[in-house]
Amino acid sequence: MPSATSRRRGETLERAIFRAVLDELAEVGYQKLTMEGVAVRANTSKPVLYRRWPSRPALVLAALGHDAPIAGELPDTGALRSDLIALLQRLVHRFDHVPGTVLVGLITETARDPELSAALRAKFADTPVETLVLELARRATDRGELGPRRPPDRVARVPFDLLRNEYLRQGVPDDDIVIEIVDDIVLPLLREHSRR
Repeated sequence: MPSATSRRRGETLERAIFRAVLDELAEVGYQKLTMEGVAVRANTSKPVLYRRWPSRPALVLAALGHDAPIAGELPDTGALRSDLIALLQRLVHRFDHVPGTVLVGLITETARDPELSAALRAKFADTPVETLVLELARRATDRGELGPRRPPDRVARVPFDLLRNEYLRQGVPDDDIVIEIVDDIVLPLLREHSRR
């Protein structure tokens, strides 16, 4: 561990810890990741980690979310299609700094670890994705692009569910996949449900 005179603090220490978390995830996966392993790799101590993050899921999600906000306002391009594409691209690019294998491993682990699943939803769905999609649909209704009926929440969750599926099947979805999801699935669903 560093001596008292060379002790890292604040942002420098946090960056080292987050890098250690991502490296541990890539090397051993979420299931085998330990606070001790992260502390050793970050050249710090377990108490330092626990002072900031009360649990392994909290630490992992902090590392994933570091420097990864959904930037800016909700897209407002004037057209539902381009708004949806912009929103999904923001979601995909939110994790550009995380290796695809790490994301796939974490998504897989959510099925086995309810605490991780709940923490992941809470961390990255400050505003649930369906709320964002429903707001885009409301704007599209106001512009006359959709019928008057509000689509069900389950339909509004479809874009996120499809992105998650792409991560599991093929890794990070590219822009062509995002466009295909919007054009072939999401827009037809929203149009159909807004007319019923």
